[in-house]
Amino acid sequence: MLSLLRILALLSLLLASNCHAQAGAPAAGVPATRAQAPAQDDGPYLFRSNAGWLDAYWVCSGKLEHVSLREHRATTVAPRCGYPHPLTIPAQMPSDAVPLAPGARIIALSDIHGQYGVMRQLLRANRVIDDQDRWTAGHDHLVVAGVVFDRGPQVTEAFWLLFSLQQQARAAGGAVHFLLGNHEAIELYDDLRYLNPKYKDIASLLGRGYPDLYGKDSVLGQWLRTRPAMLKLGGNLFLHGGIAPENVDLVTNMATTNAAYDASLGTPKAQVKADPALNRLYNGKTSPIWYRGYFNGALTTEQVKALVAQLGVTRIVVGHTTIGEVASFHDGKVIAIDSGIKRGKAGQLLFIEGNMLSRGLMDGRREPLPALTQVPEDPD
Repeated sequence: MLSLLRILALLSLLLASNCHAQAGAPAAGVPATRAQAPAQDDGPYLFRSNAGWLDAYWVCSGKLEHVSLREHRATTVAPRCGYPHPLTIPAQMPSDAVPLAPGARIIALSDIHGQYGVMRQLLRANRVIDDQDRWTAGHDHLVVAGVVFDRGPQVTEAFWLLFSLQQQARAAGGAVHFLLGNHEAIELYDDLRYLNPKYKDIASLLGRGYPDLYGKDSVLGQWLRTRPAMLKLGGNLFLHGGIAPENVDLVTNMATTNAAYDASLGTPKAQVKADPALNRLYNGKTSPIWYRGYFNGALTTEQVKALVAQLGVTRIVVGHTTIGEVASFHDGKVIAIDSGIKRGKAGQLLFIEGNMLSRGLMDGRREPLPALTQVPEDPD
């Protein structure tokens, strides 16, 4: 009888210990192995260790999967679930500092918001990629003017497609430029208001906060910290929100501005607000990743023309303000490219071919840009 009581006591202690372990948060950077509520497929999330290993994690049918790979000059990560193609991970982050070749087109889009399927269909239909999602645009340049994070359910896949296309385009003499947007900033400083609920489960299974999935030890986090916030290409200034007249010097000193974004990405929100230099880069009124002054009446067309001339460019190309189509504003001095991809139904591409501008549709057709003076109401 005593023996049975001792056995029952031991079982009770074991059960209590197990419940306590499940309730406690895993150590920082250590993935959880306990069962969670089922999550959709996602991954890979790749983390570098100081010992030269690459740790890859997937969530497949709600279960965590992991493999460690010895890093080489280029490490191949085979797909399991989530992103469907093999990944080549270079030992150093790839550069997109490729000059625009004579006759090369510029192709642009923005505000993907986790809608990987729409982006992929749009790029396939317009022959930027083939039906296996490989770069087919030769020496052309693809510019994504910010925002892959938030809202949609396939953020990871969208990032890996752009990461892979950057390498493939460079090998073909072209380039893929991903520019930082406001949602890259807010996610990495832990403002998760717009996060798709799926990713809360994913982060829990991996035992990290969601911003830590893109920390400085992660491949995608390291890549994001090499991305510019603004780009001059072929007489065009690309950025997510826009340049306010009082921020012209941020373009004049573009290399310094881009370096400041890269160095500060992921800085806590309170610290950003307390630092005047950082607040200028991130605030929601006039910063380059938030500004809406070309569309909300803050600037007249004459003021926009004067600004473009002062910047020494032909036009400014921006996302951020959802137009629902690619369109021209202010006598062609501003091109808006947030075509509503975030809604998960359709989108458009901007094509710049010398002095000719057009837009590419979901079925691959091309048409001229409409000239708008007002922004349609955004239903989302």
